[in-house]
Amino acid sequence: MPVSSPHHTRFATVALLASATGVLIATFGCAHGNSASASPSPLEVEVAPVQQKDVPIYREWIGTLDGLVNADIKAQVTGYLTQQAYTEGSFVKQGQLLFQIDPRPFQAVVDQARGQVAQTQGQLEQSRAQLAQAEAQVAVAEANQHRVQLDVDRYTPLVQAQAISQQDFDDANQNNMSAKAQVQAARAQVETARAQIIAAAAAVETAKAALDTAQINLGFTRITSPIDGIPGIAQQQVGALVNPASPPITTVSTLDPIKAYFTASEQEFLDFTRRFPTAEQRQAHTRELDLQLILSDGTTYPQKGTFDFANRQVDVRTGAIRLAGLFPNHDNSLRPGEYARVRTAIQIQKNALLVPQLAVIDLQGTHQVAVVDGDNKVSIRNVDLGDTYGTDWVVRSGVKPGEHVVAQGLQKVRQGMQVNPKPFQGK
Repeated sequence: MPVSSPHHTRFATVALLASATGVLIATFGCAHGNSASASPSPLEVEVAPVQQKDVPIYREWIGTLDGLVNADIKAQVTGYLTQQAYTEGSFVKQGQLLFQIDPRPFQAVVDQARGQVAQTQGQLEQSRAQLAQAEAQVAVAEANQHRVQLDVDRYTPLVQAQAISQQDFDDANQNNMSAKAQVQAARAQVETARAQIIAAAAAVETAKAALDTAQINLGFTRITSPIDGIPGIAQQQVGALVNPASPPITTVSTLDPIKAYFTASEQEFLDFTRRFPTAEQRQAHTRELDLQLILSDGTTYPQKGTFDFANRQVDVRTGAIRLAGLFPNHDNSLRPGEYARVRTAIQIQKNALLVPQLAVIDLQGTHQVAVVDGDNKVSIRNVDLGDTYGTDWVVRSGVKPGEHVVAQGLQKVRQGMQVNPKPFQGK
């Protein structure tokens, strides 16, 4: 084993010290780096400014669609259905045949009524002929009475002068009285003939009325549509016996425009009447309303609607009043019975403060926002919310115009926390 020299010993000592120094420097450097990396950076959040502008205040109500006119198609005479002449769900025109009731029994009644009319008209003509004959007899009787009256007038001075016998004068008077009686009898026959004419004319009118009724009933065997519209499914089939007491065979609805019924609360109605106290103001405002129809799948119907009417009373059971709006429906895509939401702007709120809906947190009925100040520190505030406007809330109090609220990362921030704000990219 070799023996180390003093020179070698000093060299080894210096090397050992240098190695230890490097280890300490490395250890210190690592510790310094770990300390620097452990210092947390501010939380990055997205903030949105509090905006101020005029916004419309919308209201929505649940509505039900119905036809503008819904005509129940019912039988008006008793008979068997022999034909269904329309396709269910297709468009029909006013007067178009829908169903046919067997017309044969009604046609027989019409033919019988026509015969009765002809018979009574014959009786009327016969009565008129009798009247003419009676009037002729009156003329003959009056002429005969006039002749014998002349004899009486001529015999009167002669019998006074005893130029003729009393017997001849009495015979002339007797003939005159007989002629007058014949005139009276003939005139009575005229009155009788006239009464017969009146009775015959009344019989003719009665027969004509019966014929009209029979023709109307025959026409009722053709069940036609009273309006342009869409008929529903037939509730009675061919071969069914129908009568005026039967339920509707089908219903035809006018769908363009289509009516949307919806109900507003009594409080909403009172608020409306206070804002527009006169009937003229209310009518002017409702004429300006643009109604939107939000369908059951969430889409908005492309055609705007107009306000139609408000019911005359508030329902005592629900405390709501029924309203109606009209919507164009040229392609008949909307059908009665559909549910939809009716939406409209009821007023304009001036200088409203808006924050994104994502910037508001609900804590058991208390609404809060996180406001970031100029030093990027968070301040948690309670806010009083109004209506929604698109994706924003209208804030009544709690924030000021130009302030910034946290819209992304809201769940991670705390009161007084330092944050790194970035512009909100949600809109």
